[in-house]
Amino acid sequence: MEALMESLMGNVDWAEIGIASWDTLVMVGMSLLFSVLIGLPIGVLLFLFGKRQLLEQPVAYAVLSFVVNVLRSVPFIILLIVMIPFTVMLIGTSLGVAGAIPPLVAGGAPFFARLVETSLREVDRGIIEATQAMGANIRQIVFGALLPEALPGIIAGITVTAITLVSYAAMSGVIGGGGLGDLAIRFGYQRFQTDVMVITVALLVLFVQLLQMTGDRLVLYFSRK
Repeated sequence: MEALMESLMGNVDWAEIGIASWDTLVMVGMSLLFSVLIGLPIGVLLFLFGKRQLLEQPVAYAVLSFVVNVLRSVPFIILLIVMIPFTVMLIGTSLGVAGAIPPLVAGGAPFFARLVETSLREVDRGIIEATQAMGANIRQIVFGALLPEALPGIIAGITVTAITLVSYAAMSGVIGGGGLGDLAIRFGYQRFQTDVMVITVALLVLFVQLLQMTGDRLVLYFSRK
């Protein structure tokens, strides 16, 4: 049995796989945190500035929407390369885990912002009108009515964004971003070590499944509130 495993996975360095897995989790976790912190207020503003909404501002909505659409429309592999000078200026390097986080946030934040806007649009307008009738201001409406009512949808959006960031983090290995993607490219692709490629793909699939299961449970839990 050991001989079979050695022949099938002789190139796999489990210590290196563990380090790469941890690097991927750090990249996804940090970029998801900043994507939510940046994308949530942008999504709220997109909703508020929209047509027939509380702070209807056609020009502001058009500008903000344009910026979000531009960042969302650029393929992530191109975004990785384009952002190298900015990443170096901000972080000091474009390589490794730290170097991958800025482009991951640039790709994840606008994506999440659109999901937040969509979730807020699904909130029953009667709830907004009822809070307005009680004399609530914009801040009270947003934090007391809109966000609590849209919470299941926002959590689902966070889940989708996290899964997208897993694929983005793997893609960042093309420019030496670290993690499982970097391992798959350096060993699985460049050195033709199929066993390493299989293990990295299996771990990425496992990460996605765990994220989806956790997200689904949270959505179900908060939908019952």
